[in-house]
Amino acid sequence: MHKLSRATLSLNGLGRCLIAEKYVSAIKITSRGFVCAEHRDESGKNEVYDVIISGGGLVGSAMACSLGMDPNLEGKKILLLEAGNKKVMDKVPDTYSTRVSSISPGSASFLTGIGAWDHITQMRCKPYKKMQVWDACSDALITFDKDNLEDEMAYIVENDIAVAALTKQLDSLSDNVRVQYRSKVVKYAWPMPHQTADSIPWVKVTLASGETVQTKLLIGADGPNSMVRRALGIVTVKWNYDQSAVVAVLNLSEPTENNVAWQRFLPTGPIAMLPLSDTESSLVWSTSHWLAEELLELDEESFVDAINSAFWSNENQSELIETAGSLFRSALSVLMPSAGSPRQLPPSVAGISPKSRVMFPLGIGHASEYIRHRVALIGDAAHRVHPLAGQGANLGFGDVACLTKRLSQAAFDGKDLGAIQHLLEYETERQRKNLPMMAAIDLMKRLYSTNAAPVVLLRTFGLQATNMIPTLKEQIMSFASK
Repeated sequence: MHKLSRATLSLNGLGRCLIAEKYVSAIKITSRGFVCAEHRDESGKNEVYDVIISGGGLVGSAMACSLGMDPNLEGKKILLLEAGNKKVMDKVPDTYSTRVSSISPGSASFLTGIGAWDHITQMRCKPYKKMQVWDACSDALITFDKDNLEDEMAYIVENDIAVAALTKQLDSLSDNVRVQYRSKVVKYAWPMPHQTADSIPWVKVTLASGETVQTKLLIGADGPNSMVRRALGIVTVKWNYDQSAVVAVLNLSEPTENNVAWQRFLPTGPIAMLPLSDTESSLVWSTSHWLAEELLELDEESFVDAINSAFWSNENQSELIETAGSLFRSALSVLMPSAGSPRQLPPSVAGISPKSRVMFPLGIGHASEYIRHRVALIGDAAHRVHPLAGQGANLGFGDVACLTKRLSQAAFDGKDLGAIQHLLEYETERQRKNLPMMAAIDLMKRLYSTNAAPVVLLRTFGLQATNMIPTLKEQIMSFASK
């Protein structure tokens, strides 16, 4: 054991590692030439981490992978705390999971960069190259297809598959990322921005097992009911929608290429059918609480009839709206004769996978602050959105990419990872991206939650006009695909 005074050690000018004045047991020379020391307390027990991530779901696991893969963070001690069991998938299940995410091309690129996308594609995911969105109260529609884009529009990935892929990648990063499963947090203790004689220097995390760990930066990735956010007293603007989502795995009537995502706006909420394979699709039906409960109670045949009716029935359309929409569409076709997209009919549903029907309540929420001294919030802990645009996971991955970039730069500059300056930069950048998307999704939800004739007429004209302007459609999809 050697006692080192405060000093900065360097090797070949490649990097620096500030060694605090305390006992150390090892000096580690990393592959990039950095000289670092593992901190231990007097008992010899590791307890101070550079970063602790609380929550090991989709976004938390991605955060751990992203930090573990960053060359500027090599040698940093990272701990991921997951309350549940390790998600190991030795073989891909025969049946599809009900909870899926729409992964944008931007998110797929991010997952490629942290080594997880290859694991996902080796298991299973389904790209789609076209999306058709239409109104149940009129014949207005908008179609986005591959002609408007260079690559696939997005990929449907089961959440279980994505988490298993990230877990597999974390196993390969065990040198500097430690994952502790079945670790429920019961208490946090926060450091003060300005130290006093009796204050603690780092964030202290107490687990249900009685173990305590400390960190220079705590990242809260613990979902919409975030304990990190609540313990900090961060105000959250939120409300519950008068809707629940019913999800299920659908069996199609006949095999099809199935590369189209279908979404129809009903007066009670949107219903979406997302491709999983040539014969199966994922249902996400957002509707009123009472109707959602009724849908869960229906026998399979009646449930399938309700789905097909929701996609095919014209009972909510009126002759007045139909006539006005037809005239407006005719006028647009004179001005732009080659624009627009033809209507397609969705595939019919023949059945559902056993025990695949589930419902969950919907809401929106946004934390007034994403960061505090030595703390940052990511994913649903910072923001929660309606699933109608399929942007929940993508917003979370955007948080991860942005925060990693800021921490990487801080490490390269030799700065404290928990310092407020670069955390504020993360907060500013992400709020500028997240808030407009959340506002657009909430506005769309409200705009389509009524069958009042003036509103239906307004959205009919808007949808038809947007469908006739290719450059506008490209801008919309470019915004959503990042």
